[in-house]
Formats: sequence, C-alpha cells, structure tokens
Amino acid sequence: MTVPNTPPDPLRAAEGTDADAAAPGPAAGPNPYAPPPVDQAVLRAADRRAPLERLLPELKVGAVTVLACLALGLVMAVLWAWLAPKVPLVVDGNKILYGDPEGEQRAGADSVFVLIGLGMGLVTALGAFLFTRRRGGGIAVAIGLATGGLLASVGAWGLGRRLGPASDLVAEARRVGNGGHFDADIDLGAYGALLAWPMAAMVLLLALSAAFGKREEDPPPYWAGPYGVQRPVDGLPGGSFHPAPAGERPAGEQPADRPYPADQPYPADRPPQDRTP
Repeated sequence: MTVPNTPPDPLRAAEGTDADAAAPGPAAGPNPYAPPPVDQAVLRAADRRAPLERLLPELKVGAVTVLACLALGLVMAVLWAWLAPKVPLVVDGNKILYGDPEGEQRAGADSVFVLIGLGMGLVTALGAFLFTRRRGGGIAVAIGLATGGLLASVGAWGLGRRLGPASDLVAEARRVGNGGHFDADIDLGAYGALLAWPMAAMVLLLALSAAFGKREEDPPPYWAGPYGVQRPVDGLPGGSFHPAPAGERPAGEQPADRPYPADQPYPADRPPQDRTP
C-alpha cells in the first residue's frame, strides 16, 4: 500500500509496476492565469525606439534654448554698438592721431560687452529654468544655455562691429578732411569677454536648480505599515506608532481586522514584529 501524497517512483513507472504513475491523469489544458504571449519582435522594436523617444524631447528643449539665445544676441549687438564708448580720432595732415591719448575707451568697450553679456546670461538662465521647471530641467537646458550663450556672444561681437563706426580709417580720414574728427570702430581687446554670457547662465541655472528645482519624492520610512499614514501616539515613550484612523487612510487600504484604539497601542492579538520598540 502506498502512503498518501508519496511521489511516484520513476523506476517503477518506467517498468510499468507503479499503478498510480501508469494511470492516465487528466489532460493538462492551458493555464487561464498565464499572461498573454508577447511578440518578441515587438519588444525588440520598442527597445530600439525607446532611446530615440527619450532623446527627441531633450533635443527640442536644447534647440529652443539655443534659438532664444541667438535672438537675444541680436539685441546684445545693438546695445553694445550703442552703449560702448567710442575712441575719438583726429586727422592731422597725413596722420591720424588719438583725440584723447590717455583715454580708456577701448577697455570701456570690453567692460560694456561683459556687463551686457552677464545680463543676458541671467535673463536666459531664469527664463529657461521657469519654462522647464515642471519637467525637471535636464542636461539639455544646460547644454543649450552654454552653447547658445557662446554663439550669441560671438554673433553679437561681429554684428556690433558692423553696426558701430566704420573700420576703414583711411576712408574716414579722407571724408572728414584735414583737422576733422571721427570715431574709430569698436572691438574687443579681451576675447575672454565672450564667456561672460555662458558662465553667468551656468552659475544662475545651478543656483536655481539647487534652491527651487524639482525634487524626487522621498521613500517611505522603514517603520511605515501597510496602511500608509501613521502617526506617533501621544504620551508613549520611545516614539511608538499606531495606524491612523480609518478616515485618514487612503481608499482601498482599510485593515481587515478591527482598528486599534489609541489608548491600546499594544493589543494582545498584535504580532510582536509589528510592534515598534
């Protein structure tokens, strides 16, 4: 006699002497709880599309940021050509002399360019942060600000020189004649001024992201129970906790057993592992 729940002997089943193993059982049908079959080709295609789908929004944000910087670069060129101090020149016979030999107009042009670049960097960084704060910013915003700020500074430098006084000093001297006065063209003596815009944008973006950027939700504490919200029991030492009342629990997370009253934090039927020391 075979003991109940004894697994069949494979040797006896092979010899045909195990009646339980030789007896035909019910035919195994499809499992109704099994997940539906998945086409592996569809999964592979989705895996190939996933990086591109994540990259396209970042490229759009970066491109919009660069275009906005280039548009403000036109404004910067106009402001620099208008506000930069001009170098006065005077024609003396066949010579062109400085009208103010001890003047610092050249250094002033660099300073004005730096100040305008700093202002543009602050404006673009603040605008990019406000428009992308909901999505959490990203590396595309930083790269767009750095690239767009540098390109806009170079463009403002070249366009500002064209909008300022003419660079052909000989032609201007002939136009005004002997003893005439005219202004020299504006230019940058320190090329490091081109980095004022991107550097200011990066610093402000970092500060805004650190202070007001989107935060990830903190994980629940290790002592949180299965019913979500818990609160400390007043008057109990050691920071003991008990589940919150039923009205404060999320819908669908009501406990199956009776609720524990606040004056009995350690009921007799509560498992020891659920008690907080």
